[in-house]
Amino acid sequence: MLRIGLIREGKIPADNRVALTPAQCKWLTKNFSDIHIFVQPSPHRCYADVEYEQAGVEITDDLSGCNIILGIKEIPINQLIKQKTYLFFSHTKKQQPYNRALMQEMVRKEITLIDYECLAHKDGQRIIGFGFFAGIVGAHNGIMAYGKRTGAFSLNRVFHVKDYRELLHTYFGLKLPPIKIAVTGSGRVAHGILEIMNLMDIQEVEPEEYLKKQFDYPVYVHLKGADLYRHSGSNSYNRDHFHAAPAEYICLFKKYCSETDLLMNGVYWASEIPSLFNWGDLKAPDFRISTIADITDDKNGSIPCNLGDATIEDPIYGVDKKTGKKTIPYAQDSIDIMAVGNLPNELPRDASRYFGEQLIKYILNDIRIGGSPIIEDATILYKGKVTNNFRYLKEYAAVN
Repeated sequence: MLRIGLIREGKIPADNRVALTPAQCKWLTKNFSDIHIFVQPSPHRCYADVEYEQAGVEITDDLSGCNIILGIKEIPINQLIKQKTYLFFSHTKKQQPYNRALMQEMVRKEITLIDYECLAHKDGQRIIGFGFFAGIVGAHNGIMAYGKRTGAFSLNRVFHVKDYRELLHTYFGLKLPPIKIAVTGSGRVAHGILEIMNLMDIQEVEPEEYLKKQFDYPVYVHLKGADLYRHSGSNSYNRDHFHAAPAEYICLFKKYCSETDLLMNGVYWASEIPSLFNWGDLKAPDFRISTIADITDDKNGSIPCNLGDATIEDPIYGVDKKTGKKTIPYAQDSIDIMAVGNLPNELPRDASRYFGEQLIKYILNDIRIGGSPIIEDATILYKGKVTNNFRYLKEYAAVN
């Protein structure tokens, strides 16, 4: 019998997303007689406790009898149960210092950790995540911020609507000025951004057109890896080599800075990958970008003027282009930054439904029947010991 527990999110502020919706729980228990699901009560979850009860799910604080425990964000140390298997976004694979104590406690408690972020197909493409809805909300917020800066149009906040379907109706009659938008990235985040570009009737143009022409209608250019990076020696781009040796590459985005009003950043970033531009570019007189939606949201990362997270309630801040200091948004001589780490929480029911579908399709049945190479490759800890795939984390996880 596979007993699955859905935790009450304990990280503050509490996340309102969930790994499985009530309808998905009902489907699983109906189609698999050996699956039983338990849900901890929560006042913050986007699906109410009564919705799970109506789906036939047992509501209980006690998950000690579960084989598998599912969460979303990091689980508070004092809530970890010994010798259980957990699936959540642990944010430990990059040896994040703020989560080292969490990793060490999981070692002490002999926990098996399967990290959602590490679940991937053979080519490295991640299997599950919330990136698509991060792209949708981030693109909306970026357009909203540009409208507020220019006064050309007005958009309401995403979290004011019930769901994605209702959000679509808010775009009816929206007419954007002849704005030029650069979209970076090729994963789920970028796909979400492109969804909003199409819904708002923003036309795609090729890079050559974008750089040479001005338009009397809104346009965007979609820049993927080969458009953004070149090997410093061979002047070529190879995706696998780029991810293996990013320091050998240079970034080509600088030429777009003088032709772009709004940057929607959905590109993957790690510490050795060159940023899209630098502080010197920001100070140049022909730097045209006034608004950046940094949806992948790496502080001082691919967007060097990302000075850290804003919040869903107050998602935009300004950065003075001369001093590099944070300012109020929409100020003169500043650039507006939208950088929020939990964007999908503005559409939590839709994001949770999408996430749960991927979890059911690719992961849960493999767990039920005993595992798979995909799950094995995403297992950071097995019964409290760092696995071979993540042996570089041994010192980080070591318990004194």
